[in-house]
Amino acid sequence: QVTGHLDDCTCDVETIDAFNNYKLFPRLNELLGSDYFRYYKVNLQKPCPFWNDNSHCGIRDCAVKPCPSDKVPDGIRSASYKYSEEANNLAEECEEAKRLGAVDGSLSEETQQAVLQWTRHDDSSDSFCEADDIYSPDAEYVDLLLNPERYTGYKGPDAWKIWNSIYEENCFKPQNVKRPLASGRGETFINLAKWFSSVCVEKRAFYKLISGLHASINIHLSARYLLQDTWSEKKWGPNVTEFQQRFDEVITRGEGPRRLKNLYFLYLIELRALSKVLPFFERPGFQLYTGNKSHDAEMKNQLLEILRLAKSFPLHFDENSFFAGNKKEAAKLKEEFKLHFKNISKIMDCVGCFKCRLWGKLQTQGLGTALKILFSEKLIENIPESGPSYGFRLTRQEIVALFNAFGRL
Repeated sequence: QVTGHLDDCTCDVETIDAFNNYKLFPRLNELLGSDYFRYYKVNLQKPCPFWNDNSHCGIRDCAVKPCPSDKVPDGIRSASYKYSEEANNLAEECEEAKRLGAVDGSLSEETQQAVLQWTRHDDSSDSFCEADDIYSPDAEYVDLLLNPERYTGYKGPDAWKIWNSIYEENCFKPQNVKRPLASGRGETFINLAKWFSSVCVEKRAFYKLISGLHASINIHLSARYLLQDTWSEKKWGPNVTEFQQRFDEVITRGEGPRRLKNLYFLYLIELRALSKVLPFFERPGFQLYTGNKSHDAEMKNQLLEILRLAKSFPLHFDENSFFAGNKKEAAKLKEEFKLHFKNISKIMDCVGCFKCRLWGKLQTQGLGTALKILFSEKLIENIPESGPSYGFRLTRQEIVALFNAFGRL
C-alpha cells in the first residue's frame, strides 16, 4: 500500500486519492470523451533522431488506426491551430482581403501579422517539447478512444533501449548510478537515496517526473493486459503478476512504492498547471471549437468547472521552490531542464510500436505543456480579456495533450 506524505510536497497520498476519485476524475473522463479532446493529430512516421533503427513492431496490436478525414469534425480540421470561430472568420477575411488586394495597406499588414501569429508553430522559447509538424503530409488525426493505451506485446531489448536512453541521457543523475534495464524489470538503484538527499529540488523533481511517467505507462500496460488471444476473441484485463513485478516492495527491493509515489508527484505537478491556466480558458473569445455551437459551449463550461475544481485543491505543489536561487544559476538550470525534456520528447520518435509511440508522444507533450504553464505564470496573469494572447498561447495540440495526459494519471 502506498500511503502517507510525499517528499518535496505538503501533500499526502490519501488527500489526492479522495480528491481525484470522487471529485475530479468522473468529470474529466466525460470531457475526454468529447469530440474536441478525442481527436489528436500526430506524425507517427518521423525517423528516430538518435540511432538508425527502422525496426517497427510487427504485432497487430501495435498498429494505430488513423481517422478517415470525413470522420473528424469540420471545426477541428479547419481550426487545428486556431482557438475560436472568430479567429477562423478573421483568418478567412484576411485571406479574402489578400486575394482582392486590400486598399488599406496598414490594415492588411496587421491582419497578415495576426494570421502569421496563429499559423506559426508555437515553438517559442517557452516550449518544453519538440512539437510535431501538424501540417506535414504524414500527420494524421487519431481517435484516442479507438486506440486505447494498453499492452501490445512490445517489450524486450527495443523497449528497454528507449527507457535506458531516457534515464541515462536525460536524467540529472551521477554517472555512478547505473540503471541497467536489461532484466526488463525496472531500474536497479545504487546509492540513489544518498544522491537524492544531496541534489537540488529541481533535479530531484525532474527525475521524479520521468519515473512517474514510467510508472503511469507500466500501470496502464498491466491494467489492460492481453489475457486471451484466440481467433474468436481478444480479452484485455488486469494482470496482477505483471503489476507486482514492477511495483511490489519485496520483488523490487523497496523501489516499487517509491515509483508509485513519483506517479502522485507527477499528478500534483499537472494538477498545479491546470489550476494556473484558468485565465487563459476563461476568456469569452476562447472556444473548444468543433463547429457544433451548443456542444462547444457545454464542453467549455465543463472544462472551466474542472479547472476551478483543480484550483480549489487545498494542498498544491509550490512551484516557487523551482529555480528560486541565484538568478544566473537558475536561468542556466532552467535551460538545461528544458533541453533534457525536449530530448525526451524526441526519443518518442524511436519507439518501435506505433500505439506506444502515440501515447508516449501525447503524454510527453502533455507534461511539457504543464511545465510551460508553470513557467509562464506572469504571462498568464497578463492575458488580455479579449483579442489574441500573444504573450502566452496554447495550440489545440497542446490543449488536447495536456488534458489527455492528465486523464492518464
